[in-house]
Amino acid sequence: TWLSGEDILKGMVSGGIGLMLATIGLDPISGIQRYTFGHLFLWDGIGLVPITIGFYAIPETIELAVLGTSIAKQEVGDLGGVMQGIKDTFRHWWLVIRCSALGTFTAIIPGMGAATTQWLAYAHAVQSSPDKERFGKGDVRGVLGPGAANNSTLGGSMITTIAFGVPASVTMAILLGASIIQGIVPGPDMLLPPPKGKLDLTYSFVWVIILSNMITVAVCFLFLKPLAKVTQVRGSIIIPLILILIYLGAFAEKNAFEDMIVVLFFGALGWVMEKMEWPRPPVLLGLVLGPLAENRLFLSTDNYGLAWTSRPGVLAIFAFTLAGIFYPMIKNRREARRAAASETSSRTTEEAPAGRALHFGPQALFALIVIVVLAVALWQSRNFGFRAGLFPWVIGTPTLLLALGQLVRDLYGKKKKPASMPGEPTEAPIELEPAVVRRRTISIILWIIGFFVAIWLVGFSYAVPLTILLYLILAGESWRVTVAVTFFSWLFYWSLFEKMLNVPFTEGLLITLIKGGQ
Repeated sequence: TWLSGEDILKGMVSGGIGLMLATIGLDPISGIQRYTFGHLFLWDGIGLVPITIGFYAIPETIELAVLGTSIAKQEVGDLGGVMQGIKDTFRHWWLVIRCSALGTFTAIIPGMGAATTQWLAYAHAVQSSPDKERFGKGDVRGVLGPGAANNSTLGGSMITTIAFGVPASVTMAILLGASIIQGIVPGPDMLLPPPKGKLDLTYSFVWVIILSNMITVAVCFLFLKPLAKVTQVRGSIIIPLILILIYLGAFAEKNAFEDMIVVLFFGALGWVMEKMEWPRPPVLLGLVLGPLAENRLFLSTDNYGLAWTSRPGVLAIFAFTLAGIFYPMIKNRREARRAAASETSSRTTEEAPAGRALHFGPQALFALIVIVVLAVALWQSRNFGFRAGLFPWVIGTPTLLLALGQLVRDLYGKKKKPASMPGEPTEAPIELEPAVVRRRTISIILWIIGFFVAIWLVGFSYAVPLTILLYLILAGESWRVTVAVTFFSWLFYWSLFEKMLNVPFTEGLLITLIKGGQ
């Protein structure tokens, strides 16, 4: 609920959608296929990286293309505001300490990596703030909290790796393997002083983390100004580079072409959710926590049956969960009633309250689509068996009921106006004609699809320079800028991904057909 903003019901439905998405693939115990639709690619589920890229990079790229401006709307100062950032860090020092502790203790749990701790830290920053309305509008606390949690994750995950030999993340698994190769066996001996143990080596690990963070900060200070200048580059130049990096990042995770299709699908979903004012962070959090939640649910049910639901600890967790859900809802309802009463008392003339009329708009249509998809998913899971179908039914059923409630709200409810803080400086929105917005939106969507089609037909090696060149030409850039950006972009791609990293890019369909014909 902390990541849901002002609409908790939508946030809970979004979280349920994320948990349902986590069930895609093979069941880890029985091996039964769930929602794979016969595709081998979906056996391992859908990755967090392509979903995150699609959810956030695609909508922001569309918004940048529609506005026709650079990323930053303001001029960058001599140090890019770094001194103000340092002051903000010390001004919110208690939040930094709390989020650092949260990241450390959360990372101790195996499987709870940086992605989870950052969302939890952001949720804690929002929940502990007396002015939650500022988050999402440039409040620095929304960056300080996740940043502190992310930096403390490595130290927390090292605890279980060194003390018990249980890696808490992929990074720690690599470190564990490297330690064993060097003859260092993690375990309780790593916490004992010499000569019986290797506590001195453990302390060296700690100091390496401390010094590496200091070096990282120093390097960031050196390159901060040129990096900040990137935000001033015209959108027509940076958009094709962003699109290429989007598809490269999606492909490089598993070296799978299908991941780019995942980016397109979730990019469209993220854009629609943004327009319909549905929160996106709960979806990602549900996707991250889904495997852990399903594993714990199965262990509890397998060991205790339904009796685990009546244990005191479980009841306490349920009580805290319900309190976290209903308290913000009750608080928001009281504030809305108080604001409505104040508005009514300030009127000079008596107005008759208008009755609620049925209105089927885009929001209701999106809620209806969510309901249909959840209903189809639940219907299909009836053939999974008890083990594989337990989690989809436990999560899907309440999510479906909540989505039905959201549909009723969209049909009969009133649209809320975004709240603003008193005296808060608001940035004037760029006014564009609806026809211009529509034309630019359709254009950038076609370009996003066109980049994907070009990669599918001719492969990355030819699509990178070709698509960038065509985009810059049609955007009206000068030949000097067009040739320079195209050449250096292709050189960066070729030297880094093909020569240094040796990413096994697949050849395009046309290239394969041409070589086959020869």
